[in-house]
Amino acid sequence: MAERSLSGRKAPSIKGLSNSFASMSLARRKVARDDETSSEKRSASTESQESDLSGEFRGLYDSTQQQQQKFTSLEEIEGRIYETAKDQHGCRFLQKKFSEGSLEEIDKIFAEVIDHLVDLMTDPFGNYLVQKLLEVSNDTQRREILRVVTRNGELVNISLNMHGTRAVQKLIETLKSPEQVSMVTSSLMQGVVTLIKDSNGNHVVQKCLQKLSNEDIQFIIDAAARHCVDIGTHRHGCCVLQRCIDFASGTQCHFLVSEIAANALILSQDQYGNYVVQYILDLEQSWITLDVIYRLEGNFALLAMQKFSSNVVEKCLKQSSEDSRALIIREIITSSLLSQLLQDPFANYVIQCALSVAKGSLHTALVDAIRPHVPVLRSSPFGKRILSRANINKR
Repeated sequence: MAERSLSGRKAPSIKGLSNSFASMSLARRKVARDDETSSEKRSASTESQESDLSGEFRGLYDSTQQQQQKFTSLEEIEGRIYETAKDQHGCRFLQKKFSEGSLEEIDKIFAEVIDHLVDLMTDPFGNYLVQKLLEVSNDTQRREILRVVTRNGELVNISLNMHGTRAVQKLIETLKSPEQVSMVTSSLMQGVVTLIKDSNGNHVVQKCLQKLSNEDIQFIIDAAARHCVDIGTHRHGCCVLQRCIDFASGTQCHFLVSEIAANALILSQDQYGNYVVQYILDLEQSWITLDVIYRLEGNFALLAMQKFSSNVVEKCLKQSSEDSRALIIREIITSSLLSQLLQDPFANYVIQCALSVAKGSLHTALVDAIRPHVPVLRSSPFGKRILSRANINKR
């Protein structure tokens, strides 16, 4: 009688178990063989991809080498020098000729590119050739270069270009005579305000300030003074206006600063213009500080509550004489807006500054003006700072 398991099912025979184990073993070997085959395929695929990439890099390298080797002598590209100058490798080859070639070769290159200078100066590669040409050209060639690039207002347009601005800056650096300087400044004069406010052109104006004489930059100073609000309230213009002050002669500086001070009320409230007003205050000349305060008088309370002009008011408090400081503080503490000023996110810093610079009876007057507002200030995050500074935190 056949044996049964405890569950009532027929117990597997030894032969059945043996066959089952054999089947499992075959299945595992098949899976292993499949994994090996898959691994070999992946490895072959990876090797193939690496081989393809290696081949691509070799191709690029060989192509670069061929490009560089195809320019071997100037005679080979004669008649095509302008086109070659706009090619990365061709431009390098021609620049090398300027450094190592003969005067005859330089003359050949010059003759073929002179009528295309404007285009080359604004080209990503050609501009480097023009810069090199400016370093090696003789007086006659330089005169011809200036004649080409200064006609019909071309120099302004070149200066506005991201590549052209570099070439024009090199041109300014390499000017040799008053006549050459005059040709450049006369050409730039037509668009000086546009240049000052441009992300590329402003560098050309700054190069003029750095390299030319005070007499030769007068056209920039005149334009900066005449348009100081337009320029001073511009992102790039405000920086150039400060550089004008740096490089101006004494007379020029006085003229320019006077115009800026006269427009201090407008400039102080601008996100860029306020830096210009602070810059002239940092010159620490009493006449400038007095002039700025005179222009802002009657508006200090309102200016203190504005993000940009509050910085100017603080600067006035720090740089002014005792009499001028008293004028500013008395205007603030007698203002109908005092309660608002004490709790304002910007004006509270002005009040803190006033407390730090005021002395004697002026400091007492300021503290006395704050005292009635103590209950409100205790619950204000800005007011707490003022109370701490004024040392009137006691109940």
